[in-house]
Amino acid sequence: MSVSKLDSVEDFNNFIRSPALGVVHFSAEWAEQCKQVTDVLEELLKLPEIQSSKTQCAVCDAEALSEVSLQYKVDSVPTVILFKNGTQVDRIDGADAAQISSKIKAQSLNKSPAEITPQKLEDRLKALINKHNIMVFMKGNKETPRCGFSRTLIQILNGTGVQFGTFDILTDEEVRQGLKEYSDWPTYPQLYVKGELIGGLDIIKELQANGELEATLNP
Repeated sequence: MSVSKLDSVEDFNNFIRSPALGVVHFSAEWAEQCKQVTDVLEELLKLPEIQSSKTQCAVCDAEALSEVSLQYKVDSVPTVILFKNGTQVDRIDGADAAQISSKIKAQSLNKSPAEITPQKLEDRLKALINKHNIMVFMKGNKETPRCGFSRTLIQILNGTGVQFGTFDILTDEEVRQGLKEYSDWPTYPQLYVKGELIGGLDIIKELQANGELEATLNP
C-alpha cells in the first residue's frame, strides 16, 4: 500500500467517502516540506496496525484542486486532513511529523491521541539502528538523497555492493535530534554497522582511502 494521488474533485470525493480513515495531504510541488510529509505517510502505511485498520493516504495538489482547498480552508501547504465517511475528523497544519503520526494512529485505532503510548525514544533509536546490518541516517533516502553529504555517502556504499537500509531524518524531528545525543555525534549522515556507530562521511572517506571500508562494513 502506498500514497495515492487525487487528480480531480471526483477522485477526492470518492476517496473521503470510505468508513475507514482517509488521510489527504494537500501539497504543492514547489514546497520541500510537502515531500517530507508524503514520506511520513508512506512510512505510516507500512505499519501493521495501520494496514489492518484499512487506513488509506492520498496526496492532492492544493492549487490544482483549489475548489476543495477553499472548501476545507486550506491556505498553506503542507496541510493534512483526516476523513471518515466524508466528514473531517482532524487536521494538522504544517509539517509536524510527530503530530501527523500521532493523530493518524489515534484515528486509525479509534483512540484519543493521549491513549497512544509513544515508544520510548531510546528504544525507538535502538530498533532503528538495528533494523539492518548497515543503516544510514541521512537527509532523504537512498533513492533521493537531499543533501550533498548524504548523496556522496550513498554513492560510496552503492560502489561497495553491500545491502543497507536508510532512514530519512527529515521525516522525524524527534529521531533527528535524539540520535545526535544518543550517539554523541552532532551531524548527518551517520553510518551504523550491526548497531555500532562508524561515523559520518569524513570517516567513511578515510576508511575508503585506507582500503579498510569493506572490512568495516562486513565485520
